[in-house]
Amino acid sequence: MGARPQFIKAAAVSRIIRQSDKIKEVLIHTGQHFDENMSSVFFKEMDIPWPDYNLEINSLSHGAMTGKMMESIEKVLISEKPDMVLVYGDTNSTLAGALTASKLNIRVAHVEAGLRSFNMKMPEEINRILTDRISDLLFCPTDTAVRNLEFEGFKNFNCILKNVGDVMYDAALYYGAKSSERSDILNTLKLDPGEFVVGTIHRQENTDDIEKLKCIIQALNSINKIKKVVLPLHPRTRKIMEVNGLHTEFKVIEPLGYFGIIELLKNSALVITDSGGMQKEAFFFEKFCITVRNETEWTELVEHNYNFLTGPDYDAILNAFNEIQSMKFLNRHHFYGKGDAGLKIIEAIS
Repeated sequence: MGARPQFIKAAAVSRIIRQSDKIKEVLIHTGQHFDENMSSVFFKEMDIPWPDYNLEINSLSHGAMTGKMMESIEKVLISEKPDMVLVYGDTNSTLAGALTASKLNIRVAHVEAGLRSFNMKMPEEINRILTDRISDLLFCPTDTAVRNLEFEGFKNFNCILKNVGDVMYDAALYYGAKSSERSDILNTLKLDPGEFVVGTIHRQENTDDIEKLKCIIQALNSINKIKKVVLPLHPRTRKIMEVNGLHTEFKVIEPLGYFGIIELLKNSALVITDSGGMQKEAFFFEKFCITVRNETEWTELVEHNYNFLTGPDYDAILNAFNEIQSMKFLNRHHFYGKGDAGLKIIEAIS
């Protein structure tokens, strides 16, 4: 693992592993996310065992980063001789771990398999497609993810597909029950429950295109005049905004640990994001979500009007915000399992 969302997913699985006497877990942190607020705070807060290895590989191009990760992971795998390598999600760390294990003839298990945006310009789409194809155990979070793999012919491959539910739902249930005791973020930021919008912007497709980023920032500025907007901001996005002189009228804060984010989600009016994980977390805590992308992996949320795809379009974002004001969140669906995905994963591996 190596990125913020993976620490959350790993927390749900590692907790179950520690209750088992059948499995020994060795954690490899690639270092892809290395900032204190994007990395080590998660291990401290979520009681994840400290990584056995920290490769400290970051801030490189996609090819250089993935290559260096593979070189370092290979040394660890040759030394540790694991029975299986478990990878999460769709980052460069995911692909590097899966490729390295596959070339050493070590079995690969992929948590969050089968997701598709059908946008091959996304680095994450490439990572997830390649990782799925070389995995032996594919742990899907939804029926949609299983169907995606079946359409791609995975029933003909020597692998096992399982819809185990979503490990992020496990984490939301478990840590959500503790967040109000572990975070005082509402008081710190002087926020009233239900009276603010929480946002996150970090996708390369938005941050590296200044016109797109400008439209999103302008929309958030306009929404802030109606309802206060709070944006925990990735260091890379903050730097891009500063260099290009993008002015914000809303509250920009440093990245938060998981408990801080959960408290903002639980108490927000709605969510505006380009994050895949936060689209689901909004649903877990019964909040509508505006997704400033043109596609999403979580199509079931769009189909049932929990999530509104606007792209980085000023008018579309404002229209979705206005539409949501008159809507009531009615959660009648259980897309992501029952909160026991971690247990099902460990049972399958055992």
